[in-house]
Order: sequence, then C-alpha cells, then structure tokens
Amino acid sequence: MPNTHLLYLHGFRSSPQSAKARLVAAHVAAHHPAVHFWAPQLPPSPRAAMALVAQGIADWPHTAMAVVGSSLGGFYASWVARQAGCPSVLLNPAVHPARDLARHIGEQTAWHDPQERFFFLPEYVDELRALDQRGLPPGGPELAIIAKGDEVLDWREMVARYPQAQLRLLEGGDHGLSDFADHLPTVMQFLQLA
Repeated sequence: MPNTHLLYLHGFRSSPQSAKARLVAAHVAAHHPAVHFWAPQLPPSPRAAMALVAQGIADWPHTAMAVVGSSLGGFYASWVARQAGCPSVLLNPAVHPARDLARHIGEQTAWHDPQERFFFLPEYVDELRALDQRGLPPGGPELAIIAKGDEVLDWREMVARYPQAQLRLLEGGDHGLSDFADHLPTVMQFLQLA
C-alpha cells in the first residue's frame, strides 16, 4: 500500500527551510500531489518537539505514513517510527544526542536565520535520553544515508546504530549532505509515496 502521509524532521539549529527539507517538499508537491507532507518547526525542547509531532500525526494512518529525519531529526525519526510502526529515512542521524549536545547548553542561533536565538537548557539532555531508541527493534523498514565525510557526527557510530537499515554509505560527503539531490531518487523509491 502506498504511503499517503510524509513527515520531515529537521536537525539541531535547523528548520523546515533547510535545503534537504525544501528538496523533499518540492519533489512531493511536483510528483506526489496527493501526499500530505508536513515539516514542522521543532521547538528546542525534545519533549515538546515530540509532543508537537505526536499531536500533528495523531490522525494520520500509521499504515500509510513514513518519516524522514536529518541529524537530530534522524534521532527523532527513529522514535516516531517506533511509535507509529512506520518506515523511516535517516540522513546522517544523531546517535548520542544527549552526549553530543550537552556541550551546547546555553544560547544558540538558528542556522538559517542567525537573528533567531533560542536556549538549549540542561534539562533537554535528560529529555533526549528519555527518547533514546537504541537497542530496540526498528518501528519499520529503515533507509540510512550516512556520509563518511560527516564533520559533526562519527559515521562508524551511525552505521553501528542502524544494523538493520538499508544502508547507503557515502565516501566523503558532509554533515549537511550537500549532494542530497543525488540521493533523492533512492529516498523516494524507498518511501513508496502515493
């Protein structure tokens, strides 16, 4: 059965204005106009972010939805996929965000609008720990696109975290997957959109 609903989750300090989010949105609009696409702006609190998502997809048909997540959004996508039992696409997914983001406590700027500031609070680290799905079976089929050239996250940790995923391991590349347009056909084939 084709998927009629698609969720896109951006990464830390990112937004639905990211290049990858915009590419996915444009592709869905052009080639899958019947698909309901949602890329919410996630609040800095992981608990609040997942509450927003859970509320937003509460009426979605879980048997006909999928989720794409980049970096921290990939970590979130694993949580959503477990709750909904749906397929997920993970783009350089964060594996240990509680560990990695602990050093980012304090004021942060938004990547796409440096004028926009937010605070990453100490309690958010515990909220991330509470969402960790490591060691649990995946909620559905997974596709992981991981760049060995990621300058933010360790590709070996990402590969080890997703042993059941259909893996596309890129030689080189970068954290933002600046060549994402090249991988869009693979992503869309995996998502099986209506």
